[in-house]
Amino acid sequence: MSIVSIGGQGQSDLSEDDVHQLAASLGVGITNPIDASDYLVLLRSLESILKHIRDDVSDYIHPELRPQPVVIGSREYWKPGNDDNPLNAWRFQCNLESCSPTSKLLEGRTIAVKDNISIGGLPTTLGTFTEVLSPDGSLPVSPIDSSVVGRILSAGGIIRGSSTCENHCASPLSFTSVSGPVHHPLLHGYTSGGSSSGSCALVAAHVLKQQGLGLNWGDTVELAIGSDQAGSVRIPSCFSGVFGLKPTFGLVPYTGAASMSPMIDHLGPIAPSLEGIATLLKVMAGYDGLDPRMTPESPLKDQVKDYPQILANFMQTEILPGNQGQKPLTVGFLTESFTVAGLSPVVRDTVRLAAKSFEAAGAVVKEMSIPFHSEGPIIWTASTRPSMSQSLCQGKTGGHLSYLPPHLQPQPLTQQTFDLQAGSNPALVNIMLSGQYAHSRFGSWVEAKAHRKVFELRSAYDKALEEVDVLITPCAPTLAMSNPNPEAGILEKLSSSIGVTSNTCPFNVTGHPALSVPCGSAAPVERPDVELPIGMQIIGRRWEDDMVLIAAALFEEGRRVVKI
Repeated sequence: MSIVSIGGQGQSDLSEDDVHQLAASLGVGITNPIDASDYLVLLRSLESILKHIRDDVSDYIHPELRPQPVVIGSREYWKPGNDDNPLNAWRFQCNLESCSPTSKLLEGRTIAVKDNISIGGLPTTLGTFTEVLSPDGSLPVSPIDSSVVGRILSAGGIIRGSSTCENHCASPLSFTSVSGPVHHPLLHGYTSGGSSSGSCALVAAHVLKQQGLGLNWGDTVELAIGSDQAGSVRIPSCFSGVFGLKPTFGLVPYTGAASMSPMIDHLGPIAPSLEGIATLLKVMAGYDGLDPRMTPESPLKDQVKDYPQILANFMQTEILPGNQGQKPLTVGFLTESFTVAGLSPVVRDTVRLAAKSFEAAGAVVKEMSIPFHSEGPIIWTASTRPSMSQSLCQGKTGGHLSYLPPHLQPQPLTQQTFDLQAGSNPALVNIMLSGQYAHSRFGSWVEAKAHRKVFELRSAYDKALEEVDVLITPCAPTLAMSNPNPEAGILEKLSSSIGVTSNTCPFNVTGHPALSVPCGSAAPVERPDVELPIGMQIIGRRWEDDMVLIAAALFEEGRRVVKI
C-alpha cells in the first residue's frame, strides 16, 4: 500500500477512541497504545485526502457526456398531469431534440428513457425517495447525458422524458415506485412488469393508440430504453406485448446509468417491432471508453454491426416464398425452461406452439436439454445478492475505473429512510439485509465460488448453442397479474414476484443476448373479457444479437404463414 503523506494532523476530529471502534467493527482489538496512536496518524492522513476531494475540488464532467445543445435552447422538464399520464408511466416529461444530429437513424422518432439512466438537465430518481439520493432531499438533476442518451440525440431521436421505474429497479413487477404503481395498458390495476415498467407501458400504449382503440392512453412514445439485471427489460416487454432486448453483456455501454451490480448491468431497447429494436441497438451499441463492463470483444462505435440492414436483408431474401436460402435455422426449445416452478399451463402451451411457426418458416426445431439451466437462478442469486447492496444502495464503485453518475449521492441509511423503503419495496430491504447476512455468516469466498459457477453455466449454454442457432424459453411464467394491495404484508406483496425471472436472470450473469418476443395471448380467469400478452424468449450466442433478431423475424413470418 502506498501512503501519500501524513499531513493534515491538526484538522481532524478523529481520536484514538475512533480507532478502537473501527477495530472493534472488524471483530478485533488494538492492545498496544502506541500502535493505536500510529494508526490514528495514518487515518487522519486519509481523512484529509478524502475531505480535499469532497470539499475542495470540482467534479469532472467527461467531454463525451456533456449534454449537447437542444433545439428549444434549454432542457426544460415537467411532471405530467393525470390526463397525460393515466398509466403513471411517466416520471418527468421533456422534449429534447439535438441541434446538430450526426445521423438520421432515429430522425423524428419519440423515445422514453428509464428513470435510472441520466438525461442531462432532468432529475434521476431511481423510482425512490429524494431523501435517499440527495444530501438535502432535493431532486438530483443530472449534469450529464449517459452514453446511450447522447447517442440517441445524435441519431436524431426525440427524447420525450423519463419513464417510471421500480424503486431502485428492484422488482420484476410494477407496484414499488414512490410515484405510484404503473398500470398495464390493457387492464388498469394490473402489472405492466418491471423494473422498466414505464418504458414498456408507454410503448405498448403507443401501439394500442395507433390501433384506434378508444381509451385514454395519454402521451406515448414509439420507442424506449430500459435496464436489465434479471429480466427488467424482457419481463415488462413480455407482460405488455412488445419486443425487449437484453443485448450481449458489454455491447451497449452502461455509463451514466445507476448500477445494480456491474456484472449483470445491461441497457437495452424496447420497441413494437424488430426494426425498432435493431435500429435502437445500432445507435446504442459500441465501446465508449468509459464503461469497465466493456471488453476487448466489444466493437468500436464505427464497427458496430448494421443490425437494421442485416434484418432488412434477411426479410427481403431469406424468407421470400420459394427461396431456399442457406441452411435452415436450427431452433432449440430448452427443456428445463418449461418445468420451472410457477409456469402456468397457458404460457407453457402457447410458447410450445411457437414451434409450428418456426417450422412453417423453414426452421429445424429440436428439443435441447440443459440440466444446468435449473441452477441458473441459484447461481444468479449467490453471485450477485451478497454484494448487490453496495452498488445499488450505497453507490460503491465496482473496483475498476468507472464513471458513476455524479449527481447520485446515496445517503447513509437512517431509521426514517429504512421505514420508507420497507413500505415502498420490501424486496429492496431484503437486498440490504441479505448483504449483511451473507458477508457476516458466509464470508466472501462463497460469492467468489458462485462467480466461478457462472463460467460453468455460460459454458453449458455455449455448448448447447454449438448444436442450435438459438434457444427458446418462456419469458415471464404467467400472464400479468393485479398489483398487490399497498397495505398487504411483506410476503403477500412479494409472492407474485417469486420465480418471475427464473428463465431470464441466468442470461444476465452469462451475458448471452436474449429477446422477449410476443407470441400469443390469453385471458386471466378473473377477467375473461381481456386478452393479455404472452411472450417467449429467444437466446443467442454471445455477440450474435443479429441472429436473435433473425430468429424472431423468422418466427413472425412463420406465424403469418400458419395463420394463412
